[in-house]
Parts: sequence; structure tokens; C-alpha cells
Amino acid sequence: MNKKELFKAIGYLGAALLISGAFRYYAFETWQKWEKIMVGAGGALLLLSLIVNFAEIKAVWSRRSTKLGANTVTMTLAVIAILGLLNFLGYRHSKRFDLSEEKLYSLSDQTKQILSNLKQDVKIMHFDKQDDPVLRERVQEYKALSRRISYEFVDPQEKPDVAQQHKITSFNQTIVVAGDRIERTEGIEEQDITNAILKATRNQTKIVYFVEGHQEKSLTDSSGEGYRAIENALKNENYEVKSVNLVTTNQVPSDASVLVVAGPKQGLFPQEASMIAKYLDEGGKVMLLVDPDTKPQLDEIFKKWGVEVGDDTIIDVSGVGRLFGTGPAVPMVSQYGSHQITRNFQGTMTFFPLARSVKRAADAPSDVMITELLNTSAQSWAETDLTLGGQVEFTEGKDTKGPISLGIVADKKVGQKQARLVVIGDSDFATDRYVGMQRNGDLFLNSINWLAGDEDLISVRPKEAKDRRVTLTQTQQNLLAFFNYIFLPLLVLGAGVSVWWRRR
Repeated sequence: MNKKELFKAIGYLGAALLISGAFRYYAFETWQKWEKIMVGAGGALLLLSLIVNFAEIKAVWSRRSTKLGANTVTMTLAVIAILGLLNFLGYRHSKRFDLSEEKLYSLSDQTKQILSNLKQDVKIMHFDKQDDPVLRERVQEYKALSRRISYEFVDPQEKPDVAQQHKITSFNQTIVVAGDRIERTEGIEEQDITNAILKATRNQTKIVYFVEGHQEKSLTDSSGEGYRAIENALKNENYEVKSVNLVTTNQVPSDASVLVVAGPKQGLFPQEASMIAKYLDEGGKVMLLVDPDTKPQLDEIFKKWGVEVGDDTIIDVSGVGRLFGTGPAVPMVSQYGSHQITRNFQGTMTFFPLARSVKRAADAPSDVMITELLNTSAQSWAETDLTLGGQVEFTEGKDTKGPISLGIVADKKVGQKQARLVVIGDSDFATDRYVGMQRNGDLFLNSINWLAGDEDLISVRPKEAKDRRVTLTQTQQNLLAFFNYIFLPLLVLGAGVSVWWRRR
């Protein structure tokens, strides 16, 4: 081997050492003795080879073929650099388009509203052996809406002190930290994360009491006529839900944020009605759901607040309800009063099985602000003589022609407080059987949010994917199988044979 070949070999060896050292650093993420030796020695050998062979290298670069090759390499590197720059810009300034009808892949209005009102920094932390790309991507959407949101992935084995500080006892745990408060999520879905943010940033848990003792709608009834779904939905929004018997407590609980009387079939005692009236006079928040053909004995409250509850049943012959499997005794509402509860309700529907009219009284007190919230269609009326099984028809001079109001909201100033009241002439709309129908659930939850002073929660809840199944008859299935498994392959085969025949 002559001197020239020796230094060429030294150059190849130097390049190999340099690449190997860099690979070890990339693979093991350490910069220890061997990595330094390999990179240092490789660089020195490569530099020595370039210096000794400089004249030959210079001659090579002056050849035409080398210049053409260099141009090709330069063009290739330029294309790679442009593609890399485009990818970098796409990563830093990504834009997503949600084309699904229900906007399943976009954050809900509720989450957006909560994030826009954040007053303190919130950190979402995930503890596991590896980061969760789904969670990281979801948190990116949160971060895009609020600069107060941050995310941190922690490997408990690498940072045991951080895991111990946050009381992490196992892998795959996600927590939300706001100040000194820590909330653990049950999952990483939008609702889980948003609820955890709500819990971590709320100063106290609000309690919703449901009055019992008069055959009201039960929170434990699983027959479809109870309020189990409503109870779960309220808990998901971080309310505490309790039942109360006013006869035994002799007052509305002092820690009540909202009191609900849901469809009593028996009248309340005068003392109970007085307790509720006193609670309202002190700035309380009450929801009253009163069904037709019942006498809840709440006239004292209705009169004081300027609410007129009709002794009737609303009939709706518009026919729209039949599309949803209901009849004329289930009035449909698509006209809503201007109020925070029904914001964004325009163009949507709510249904009320067997409802009575509820409207503003002609002699309503001037200090009470009343809004008629729910109005039926012009094809409805308030029937005053409903006989089950008999012919129902509008009677001029006796029945009231639609639109009919079947729900009001009212509020008034009481000292430094704001007393609030919601009255709806039906309690069945929020039962397990009907709460999922169109906007029924949103109406109930929005009412509770407004009564509890949680207006920031009033919006559309996280959406669920619709069940979009395609049902085919046996004949249609056979035709589809024939098209896919026989017709298409024969078509391709015939095209190939045809081309072969022409070129034969």
C-alpha cells in the first residue's frame, strides 16, 4: 500500500468512527467517554486525510462529471430542505378541519367557554412509561384555546420525586393541577379532562337538592320514569345531588345551591310551601316542575312571583312529534324566549309528554323579571277538558289557542342576592325515557346551571356519534357480494385479456 492509499484508508476509518460516535449518541442519548473518543478520533483522522489528499480532491472537483454530480446532489438537498421546511411549518402552524356532522373531533362549546374563563394556570400531567399521543394531541387543542393550559409527561421511574409529590401509585395516571389542588381523571376523553379542570378550579362543590315525600320523580327509579340519567349528568358537571324531605328537616337545607321539586303527585303541606317561599325570599334558587291533573299546592309561590299555572293539558296537532314516535299529547317546542338557558336552542326541539300551560300572570309584581321560555306551535292549544280515550278537539271560547307558554324563568333582587325561579308545566321531559330526546337534557341541565349561577356551563354538552347503520336485504347483500367478488375481478381480467389480444 502506498502513501496515498494509506491516507485514503485513514479517511474512510475516520468517517466510520465519526458516524459510529454520532449514532451511539443518538441511540443511547449519552455523551460519555467512548462517544467522545470515537467522534474526536474520527474527526481528526478524516481531517488529516483531507489535508494530505487535498490536491487530489481538488482535481476531482474540477472534473465535469463531478460538477454534474454535485449539481444533482445540491438539487436533491434543496428539495429535501424545502420538504423539511414545509413539514416544520405544518407542524408549528397546523390546521384541522372537522367535517363530521356532529363535529365529533372538535372541542364542545362548553369546554371552550370554560377555557376562556380560566383565571389560573392549569397543568395536565400524565404519568406512565411512555407518553400518550392521543392525550398529548387532545391537550394541544386545549392549549390552542387557552394559554393557561400546559402539559407534562412524567416517567415515574425517572422522576420518582415528582410522582411522590403528586401521590402517583401506578402507571397510566392523568391528573389536573391548579395551584395546590389536584384532580385525577377517570379517562382522557374531553369530558373527563374538562370535568377535572372544573373540579380543580372550583372553590366549592354546589349541592342540588331534590324534594321527596310527595311521589316526585325518583333519583333511584330505573324503570325509565326516574331521574337517574339526570343525577349522573349533574354529577358529571360536578354537582352534588341529594334528596330532602322538608317535613323532617323543617327547612330548606342551608347548603342548598338549588332546590328541585320534580312532579309531585300529591300536594305539599302548607308549611313546606312556606319553607320554599321563605327560601326564595332569602335569595334562593328553585326549580318547580308541575304536571297536569296535579295540585302541588304551590299557589302561594306562584302568586308572589307572578306565575300563572293553567289547569289544562297542551295538545299539539302539528304532526312533527310523530316523526319521533310521539302523539298530540306530547307538545313540541321550537320557539324559545331570549334567555341564557335557551341560548343556541333556536332551530332545535324539545318535547314535553303531557304538559300544562305556565305563563306570566297579568298582575305579576313589577320587581320580578319574568321570561316565557318555552312556546308551542300555532297548531297547539291548551285543552281544558281532556278525557282519556275520547275525541280531542279545540273548543272555541273554552280552550286557549296556541302558541302556548309551558315554562317561565323569573328572578328578582333580594338584598345583595338574586333569587331565581324556573317553572315548567311538565316533569316527564327529564325522565330517563325522554331526557335524551333532542335538547331535553340540555334544557334541564342549563336550567340548573343558571339557577346555580354557573352560566359558564350553559352550552352544548360533548357530542356522541350517531348510530349510522346500513341495513341491507338478503338480495342487496347478494348483489353487493357479486359486484365485489365476481364482477370487478372479471372486469380487470377482461381488460388485461383485451390488451394482450391487441398486442399479440
